[in-house]
Amino acid sequence: MTDIRRTIDAVWRIESAKLIAVLTRMVRDVGLAEEFAQDALVAALEHWPQVGLPDEPAAWLMTVGKRRALDHLRKQKLIDRKHEELGRELEYEQQSMIDHDFDSALEQEIDERQTANIDDDLLRLVFIACHPVLTSEAQVALTLKLLGGLSTDEISRAFLVSEPTIAQRIVRAKRILKEAQAPFELPHKEELRSRLASVLAVLYLIFNEGYAATKGEDWMRPALCDEALRLGRILAELMPQEPEVHGLVALMEIQASRFHARTNAAGAPILLMDQDRSRWDKLLIQRGLAALKRVDTLGQGYGPYALQAAIASCHARAYRAELTDWTRISVLYDALAALAPSPIVELNRAVAVSMAFGPAQGLALVDELLHEPTLAKYHLLPSVRGDFLFKLGRFSEAQREFERAATLTQNTRERDFLLTRAHSCMDQHPVTLYS
Repeated sequence: MTDIRRTIDAVWRIESAKLIAVLTRMVRDVGLAEEFAQDALVAALEHWPQVGLPDEPAAWLMTVGKRRALDHLRKQKLIDRKHEELGRELEYEQQSMIDHDFDSALEQEIDERQTANIDDDLLRLVFIACHPVLTSEAQVALTLKLLGGLSTDEISRAFLVSEPTIAQRIVRAKRILKEAQAPFELPHKEELRSRLASVLAVLYLIFNEGYAATKGEDWMRPALCDEALRLGRILAELMPQEPEVHGLVALMEIQASRFHARTNAAGAPILLMDQDRSRWDKLLIQRGLAALKRVDTLGQGYGPYALQAAIASCHARAYRAELTDWTRISVLYDALAALAPSPIVELNRAVAVSMAFGPAQGLALVDELLHEPTLAKYHLLPSVRGDFLFKLGRFSEAQREFERAATLTQNTRERDFLLTRAHSCMDQHPVTLYS
C-alpha cells in the first residue's frame, strides 16, 4: 500500500500540471480545473490500490478529470459547439469504460488531437499562474501549486509562511483571476514579452529563495531550486525561440551544480572561493553551458538572465578558484548594469571589480551605495563592505560591518557565519566571502 501511494504521489507531481492545463481550457476557470483534477487524484487513490497501476496512469487521470469537467458543463448548460465536440470525444472514450474497472484499453483511447494540444494548454497555464493582475507573492504560490504540484503545506514550509496564509493567497488568486475575467489564452504577440518577463521573474524568485534562503535554520532549500529548475526546463521546451528562457535555465543549472559543495557536514556555509570544485555537478554544468550556447545560436543577444548565466559560466569553467576570469566577470557586470540597472547589480559589480582590480576599487564602489534606500536593511551591503575593509587591513571597521550584517540577516546559518567573520577580524585571519 505504501509503495502504490508513493507511486501515485510521483505520478501526480509529474502529471498534475498537464491535467489542470487541459481542464482549465475546458471549463475556463483555474479553480474548477484544479478541483476536477483533485477528483481524479482521489479516484486514483481509491481505485489503484485495489486493482493495481494502469498501463497509462496519465491518460487514466486525464479521462477521469475530463469526465468531471464535462459533467459540470452539462449541469451548467454551458455546452456550446466546442463543448459538444468535447462531449462526443468523451462519450467515445467512456464507451470503453467498465463502471469500476478502468482497464488499459481506455488509456489508449485518448484523442491524438487533444494530446497534441497539451503543450499549448500547459503554456497557457504558465501565463495564467503568473498573470499581472496577481501580486508576486500570489504568482509564486499559484505557480508552485498548479505547475509544481506542491501542497499548501509544502509551499508554506518552503517559504516559512503559515499554511493558512499560503492557502488564502491561492484562493484569493483564483478568485481574482475569475473576477478579472482573465482570458485563458496566450498573450498577444505585443504582450508576450512583458508577460514572459513576469513568468521568468517568478521562477527566478523561487530559485533564489532555495539557493540562499532569506529566513530559517537552513542556508539552502534545494527542493525549491529543483522545482524552479524543473519548471524552467518545461518552459524552455514550450518556448524554444525565447533566448531569455534559455538564459534563465542556464543560470539555474550552473548555480544548482554547486549545491553539494556549498555546505559542510554540519550545514554551515562554504563560500565560492573555498569550495571543493571537484564536488560540483559536472552534468548540470554541461546542461547549463548547453543552454547558454542555445542563446548564442538564437542570435538575439544577451538579456539579463543570459548575462548572469555568462557570469556563472566563468566560475563553472574555472576548475580552480585562482583561475577565475574576474576581468571578464567585471565586464559582464558592466553590461548587466547598463541593461538592467539596480543597486543589487551594482553591489555585485563592486565584488567583481574588487576581485579583478583590488579591494580599494571595490570599496569605492560600495561606498557609493551606502545611502541607497533599498539597501538600508540589506545584510550583504555591510558584509561585502566588511570583506573589502578586512582585505585592506582595516580590521576594527570590518568587524563592525560584519556585526551589523549579522543583525540584518534572518537566516540562522548566515548570521552564525557573519559573527564568525567578525570574530576573525580579531585574529586578522583572511576568510573569503563570495558564494
